[in-house]
Amino acid sequence: MLLTGSARRALAARYLAIAAAGNRRLDADFDPLEERDRNDLARGEADLRNAAAAEHRFDRRLLGIVFPPDTERVALDLYRVNQARASLTTTAAASTSLSALHAAEPRLDAANRPVEQDVRTIRRQLGLPPPPTS
Repeated sequence: MLLTGSARRALAARYLAIAAAGNRRLDADFDPLEERDRNDLARGEADLRNAAAAEHRFDRRLLGIVFPPDTERVALDLYRVNQARASLTTTAAASTSLSALHAAEPRLDAANRPVEQDVRTIRRQLGLPPPPTS
């Protein structure tokens, strides 16, 4: 499927809408975990459950977009690696101690790398600038 300029812009806008919403939600869930909720197990668990829900919501919305074949392949990989990250997030949310919850952080950080790579690829294929870094 060859996209015209306007079709590509429309597809990029749809992708950006779900990406922006997902990123806002993830920031709202992960930022307190690193700050206010760092030493509160119950709140940290809730933050992680909310983050996993946001990851799943993004994935469902991503699958609702019909991409050209090259981008579709990357989007399906993004779905797969983001589902794996959501599974890790859910597991971390079931931690029974703060030390266990914090021990999951390196695995969660590592799970972000393939997600971020696919996001960069999709954005490039849609003619979008790279994502902002935090």
